[in-house]
Amino acid sequence: MSVEPAATRLRYQGPLIAWLVLVWVLLWGTFSWANLLSGLVVALVLLALLPLPHVVGGARVRPLPLLVFLGHFLSDLVVSGAEVAWQTLRPGGVRSTAIVQVQLRVDSDLLLTMVAEATSLVPGSLVLDLDREQRVITLHLLPARDLADVERKKAHVLVVEGRLARAFGSADDIAAVERDEQVRAP
Repeated sequence: MSVEPAATRLRYQGPLIAWLVLVWVLLWGTFSWANLLSGLVVALVLLALLPLPHVVGGARVRPLPLLVFLGHFLSDLVVSGAEVAWQTLRPGGVRSTAIVQVQLRVDSDLLLTMVAEATSLVPGSLVLDLDREQRVITLHLLPARDLADVERKKAHVLVVEGRLARAFGSADDIAAVERDEQVRAP
């Protein structure tokens, strides 16, 4: 077993350290130098005691596709939130739901996780399972009016996956999404 130089380890774990410090400060609820420094100490101790493997390939952030994703994501939150609220408040309540599987196209652990999180955060969809080997995500959809509505919602998961791949994915991930989109295009 070889020991990795501290500079190399810090290069890969710098963003994680920053994230852990941010979470620490947010947990305390106030920004102060003491919270910042104690968060840094806690993050360094955690990473020294519980070292994590590097994320292979890492993520490349593309600002314009990221803004496109965020705009659509916020829109999805508002529209889906209103739809679910109406379903729960209307007379008769929720009439039908569906459990579906969607075959994803990307092969990155990071992107698969991001697709699952983005899908689950939107009201009306809940991730029940994510099969890493087969790249299949299983969802509970609320409401499911008819088969066409279910197919539309399944297609929307692929749209979200495409937006995330363009914002964070590798060239291979983007190529896989674009190949599939060309095949699906009429």
